[in-house]
Amino acid sequence: MRSLRISLILGVVAALIGLSATAAPAADDREYVKYYQVSAAYRGAPENLTEIATRFLGDGARSAEVFNLNRDRRQPDGGKLTDPARLQPGWTLQLPWDAVGAEVRYGLLPGSAPAAATPPAAPSTPAAPTSTRVPATPSSAGPAKPTRPAGCTAVAASTSRSDWAGLRLAADQAWPQSRGKGQIVAVVDSGVEASHPQLAGHVAAGEDVVTGTGRGDTDCFGTGTAMAGIIAAQPGKNEQGAVTGVAPDATVLPIRVVGGESRTKAADAAKGIDAAVRSGATVIAVGSSVDLADKGVTAAVAEAVKKDVVVVHGAQVGSAPAAEALVGVLRAGGVGVNGKGAADYRSGGVDVVAPGVNVSSLGPRGLTTASGTQYAVAFVAATAALVRAAYPELDAGQVTHRVQVSADKMGDDRQPDATFGWGMINPAVAVTLVLPEEAEAAPSSTEQEIATSGGGRSGGQVMLLVLVTLGALGGAVFLAVRIRRLLSA
Repeated sequence: MRSLRISLILGVVAALIGLSATAAPAADDREYVKYYQVSAAYRGAPENLTEIATRFLGDGARSAEVFNLNRDRRQPDGGKLTDPARLQPGWTLQLPWDAVGAEVRYGLLPGSAPAAATPPAAPSTPAAPTSTRVPATPSSAGPAKPTRPAGCTAVAASTSRSDWAGLRLAADQAWPQSRGKGQIVAVVDSGVEASHPQLAGHVAAGEDVVTGTGRGDTDCFGTGTAMAGIIAAQPGKNEQGAVTGVAPDATVLPIRVVGGESRTKAADAAKGIDAAVRSGATVIAVGSSVDLADKGVTAAVAEAVKKDVVVVHGAQVGSAPAAEALVGVLRAGGVGVNGKGAADYRSGGVDVVAPGVNVSSLGPRGLTTASGTQYAVAFVAATAALVRAAYPELDAGQVTHRVQVSADKMGDDRQPDATFGWGMINPAVAVTLVLPEEAEAAPSSTEQEIATSGGGRSGGQVMLLVLVTLGALGGAVFLAVRIRRLLSA
């Protein structure tokens, strides 16, 4: 009997051990990432890491980062990436979180997910997301708590640091004149992670255009958060002290137009711009995922400017025709510390440039350093916010003009230059430069006093005032003539 009890106990223990052993693999803590599948050729030539980094990250030098992400990982065909110069068609390459392009995908790397893994839910799925998370610091607008869209998993970010952008622009030199107070800068991109300590109190609830419901104050991809950090990150709350926004008193309005893929539907982009205008944005920063050649997007931009909103978008690249220069719109190009462009921008399609290569900002999980035109867009939009706060009487066209003419000249002696436009933005000069054309356009103090004092007078009273003035002038002229005659005599 005793041996039977022992056997039963051992059996139960074995069953428990077996249960725990079979239950363990059910948990999968692998993150969703951005990735690209290598094709047989690109533009008639075999693909390589430098070309891929240039296409999706805006900087061929970041090929080393792509290599390190994928080195020695087994590919679907059993091979491994050991030589940066040798890629096989069909291989999947994990990309840094800020990669942007129509062929960039988001999810678990093909072949790396367990058999029981469930793919991310589509944005329109009504069921509650399993990764819903309440940020530690809710955004200031709206009582509801922000939640992540279905299938959203924050991606890891690079932790390298680069200070050159902040040192080059020296935005703090503009702060005695303006810190962007009262300005609402819409970021039309992937949303913004409002829970980040350096953005606390400076991110509105926003809107999620992709799903048609919900807010925009969470971020799956990270590009929107990085743009927001460039615009309004608060100083003194980062241990490394590497990131402070150009306009720290401004408020960021997150408009999510990026869904399951890093490319935005044109209709969503146009709706996002319209939503930013409806929500009171004074400046709109358009992310690089938006197709600016689409007629609907172009119409939305024109309507925003018509309603006195400054719109900043990235200069177009490659074979796409350069967007037309418009009053109230700034076409931004990104450059590195050496002045080299972040992308192959169309000649004559750049209004101003700003840092866009190796730029440090905020990521979903802390400090990150990345490259891309969208970061230049954020710098320019923040500078426009400084100008709007310093000169509230200026309209959108005058604001963009001030940002342009205050830029540091780059390229040849002509402005705008075919490559760099008016040059590198200069926040401090943008808010202090004296422009005669603004003085001419604005009414003088005397005109304002007359307009104010005469606003409640009748037409007869105004005419009487004019007659009295003319009579006084006539008497002065008569008196001058009599004095001249007396002196002659």
